[in-house]
Amino acid sequence: MNYWLMKSEPDVFGIDHLADMPNQTEHWDGVRNYQARNMMRDDMKVGDQVLFYHSNTDVPGVVGLAEVVKEGYPDHTAFDPDQKYYDAKSDPENPRWFMVDIKLVRKMKRTISLHEMKEYAEGPLEGFRLLGKGNRLSVMPVEKEYWDFVLGLE
Repeated sequence: MNYWLMKSEPDVFGIDHLADMPNQTEHWDGVRNYQARNMMRDDMKVGDQVLFYHSNTDVPGVVGLAEVVKEGYPDHTAFDPDQKYYDAKSDPENPRWFMVDIKLVRKMKRTISLHEMKEYAEGPLEGFRLLGKGNRLSVMPVEKEYWDFVLGLE
């Protein structure tokens, strides 16, 4: 099993949106970064665990846990000109963008804020990709030691 962190803006698609979806499950579309795409397409497997992270908000941080329930498949939003994430260069016969489906496991008891996690950047969370300078990836792997430590902050 692998561990991941997936970022989303709460006003676009937040933890409450996922909780309100049928079966609390939804596809994770709109990723338009090749490195993140490759991880979703090649590395994410059914059963992998996800830290659901709210970004671009007053208090960014981990707000819930999810699980990958469907492995990478073509992101259909890339093919539709009426979609926000349309990409004219993406072709259904040779898709450029991929997505996975995730299911809510649970909401966190409280937000584990980015600020709080940064307090441990020179200790137990040293090397955690989320805390690296300039890290803007919306999908990233999380080593088990960091996963356990972040959950322990709850």
